[in-house]
Amino acid sequence: MDNKLRIIPLGGLGEIGMNMMVFEYDETIVIIDSGLMFPEDYMLGVDYVIPDMEYIRQKKSSVAAIILTHAHEDHIGAVPHLLREVNAPVYATPFTLGMLRHKLEEHDLLASAALNVITPKEKLVVPPFEFEFIRVNHSVVDGVGLAISTPAGLIVHTGDFKLAKTSMPGMSTDIELTSFNDVYAKLV
Repeated sequence: MDNKLRIIPLGGLGEIGMNMMVFEYDETIVIIDSGLMFPEDYMLGVDYVIPDMEYIRQKKSSVAAIILTHAHEDHIGAVPHLLREVNAPVYATPFTLGMLRHKLEEHDLLASAALNVITPKEKLVVPPFEFEFIRVNHSVVDGVGLAISTPAGLIVHTGDFKLAKTSMPGMSTDIELTSFNDVYAKLV
């Protein structure tokens, strides 16, 4: 054990699609999102592109959870491929899980998937991490960002979001979350 926090993007940085972020501390890995990317014009014959999961394959016994921020394909599209590699519970909001269920059913993985509903302001503890789910407004309903308490400090993972004056009732971005206020109070 080296007591280091590792944040490893396996996709989604510098590109649109393939969102997949690994949070690793000691022997525990939590994966945030597992999306696909639709092919570029030069990718003839390619239906979709998924993140490189070799790092996950090498450490599959350390994967403790998969958390999904929202239901867009660039965040959930590669989950069936990921669940073929690892056996870990999946956490997401009701709408996101509803969309994922259809995808897992198409891949004959629904019966073996451990799907868990989370709600904004709820906390999930996956030692040594604690995740607080933050309601975010986006172009799809039921999105969340994450306030992640780690041994190295608090990390905010926004997922995709927008700040809008109008949104569906109960779906606007929560900018007054307890964890943010606690961090802000310490800074001022």
